[in-house]
Amino acid sequence: GGATSNLSPRLRWGEISPYQVWHATLEHRGSGKHAESATGFLSEVIWREFAWHILFHSPDLATKNWRAQYDAFPWPRLNRAHLETWQRGETGIAVVDAGMKQLWHSGVMHNRVRMVTASFLTKNLLIDWRHGEQWFWDCLVDADAASNPFNWQWVAGSGADAAPYFRVFNPETQREKFDPHDEYVRQWAPEHLDGGAPAPMVDLKETRQRALDAYDKVRHGG
Repeated sequence: GGATSNLSPRLRWGEISPYQVWHATLEHRGSGKHAESATGFLSEVIWREFAWHILFHSPDLATKNWRAQYDAFPWPRLNRAHLETWQRGETGIAVVDAGMKQLWHSGVMHNRVRMVTASFLTKNLLIDWRHGEQWFWDCLVDADAASNPFNWQWVAGSGADAAPYFRVFNPETQREKFDPHDEYVRQWAPEHLDGGAPAPMVDLKETRQRALDAYDKVRHGG
């Protein structure tokens, strides 16, 4: 997992504690670029603790919108075929397919790709975040009772300190920025490089606008 610690399963299963991770990082943070990187890493440790803080006060975090106003979000009736296409990694969107296949085959997914695949499900497909949370819970080796629903609600816009409602990750832009040489796509979804991938299941621009219109209804009370 390039530039990741791979510690999340160890934290999830109690093999190491956040306290140990925090102090070991402080002890070895160094200076310059190393110190900057360590600071960013520590912010992720804090984010994980924040998720547990929220879960403590909202034990139904995996099933209920943390922001009650999102109970009014106009989720359409579940399109199960769309959900299953996403689960299988056959959406026709390269980085989404790569991420979903990595998840299924390895039980692991890079954090950046988790955000992109979650945004695609909730915003481009307009499928309730709870369906994605359940799938990740079933598949991830680091599936965590706090972090999993907390981060799904963050992406969906219904959670604590959530991404702004208008933040819709563009998977093509994300691919260009974080996988410019297609190394990740080549490993997990090579059909996108040899012409064997399915056509994109939705138009990214149109579905982004549809999501923004739906979120506007929540913001303005329906």
